[in-house]
Amino acid sequence: MSVTVNVIGAGLAGCEAAWALARYGINVRLYEMKPQKYSPAHKYKGFAELVCSNSLKAARLESAAGLLKTEMEMLGSLTVPCAKENSVEAGGALAVDREKFSDAVTEKICGNPLIEVVEGEVTELPEGINIIATGPLTNGSMADIIQNLCGEGLSFYDAAAPIVTYESLDKEKVFFASRYDRGDADYINCPMNKEEYLAFYEALVSAERVQLKDFETHPFSVYEGCMPIEVLATRGVDTMRFGPMKPVGITDIRTGKRPYAVVQLRRENKEATLFNLVGFQTNLKFGEQKRVFSMIPGLENAEFMRYGVMHRNTFINSPELLNSDFSMRNNENIYFAGQITGVEGYMESAASGLIAGIAAARKILGLEPINLPRETMLGALTSYISDSFNSGKFQPMGANMGILPDIGERIRDKKEKYGVYANRAVAALREELDRIG
Repeated sequence: MSVTVNVIGAGLAGCEAAWALARYGINVRLYEMKPQKYSPAHKYKGFAELVCSNSLKAARLESAAGLLKTEMEMLGSLTVPCAKENSVEAGGALAVDREKFSDAVTEKICGNPLIEVVEGEVTELPEGINIIATGPLTNGSMADIIQNLCGEGLSFYDAAAPIVTYESLDKEKVFFASRYDRGDADYINCPMNKEEYLAFYEALVSAERVQLKDFETHPFSVYEGCMPIEVLATRGVDTMRFGPMKPVGITDIRTGKRPYAVVQLRRENKEATLFNLVGFQTNLKFGEQKRVFSMIPGLENAEFMRYGVMHRNTFINSPELLNSDFSMRNNENIYFAGQITGVEGYMESAASGLIAGIAAARKILGLEPINLPRETMLGALTSYISDSFNSGKFQPMGANMGILPDIGERIRDKKEKYGVYANRAVAALREELDRIG
């Protein structure tokens, strides 16, 4: 093809978009500002860098996250196979070694003869067809371009959890187990009694937080899915015990009883030398993180290889601006993809790039578009971001079974019910793919 599509940003969404276009035989010019310039949250030189967590959520089909990844694979995803090839043990979740995953995606992209990588910051929108996948930390000239295209943006904040070394943990106080003994015992559990929990709570809610940087403008708001642990704690003394520190499904091997609260650590790399504190995204000052999190049983002498950080995210008002294929309603030669569209989550962001890339490719080639069935997770997400009904109250949305159409029958067992949802979705997507050939 003589047509070249510009993809701006080599994150999860941009890489999926570029890969999808190339699979259709279309030339791609992929712009990436790293390594010349980094956002406040990014550190690694490779593409598709994971920032907040190394988990891509549940792997089983009868879960929203698992269904999403299955559908992406059916559409020819790049990132899902790379994730599986570079996974680390995480019970029923798909978690990855971040650097190896990034390296794998980067190698695939750079090795594709139809994809030209252009390093450096984009200051003007290139001519032709563009897929903007610059991420939620977009600033500078690109932010001005998006502002001119979209009008007023919205801001929220998310945060990353600390990472500690395995060897620095007190093995006499922690133990391996998965909640309800599901899958392998891949999580490290740090049980707390009531006295320990209350002392931890008091220290956490009174700890000093990092002052927001200049690029992180007010009003301050936090998306629920990435709530800093200290913000969550301010909602009530027991809030954490119903969230990331919930003790249900865990038995303390030392006492044979359920603990009052529990902190779980998830493997960060294949070698199991690093673990992150699950659900402990934070904006506390580094010294405060060391002081407060060292109160967790087993972490008294923990070596922190990375402290938690918090950063700004911005997303556009997609229901007013985008079609279901992520193209702009007032200019169908411009697509958006990634978390900036209001899809929340790593794989959701990647999926939006996959959909945008396929849509642009099929339009260029004069092929019939893929109509993602509403019963699929991909169809439900694209419907959510493009439904004008949501425009006045739009908030980021991740994959969840609640956005799928009702199955029309009452099934009390949740696993069985979600299995029905998942099987219906896979069958519907397979039928659509068979239809378009």
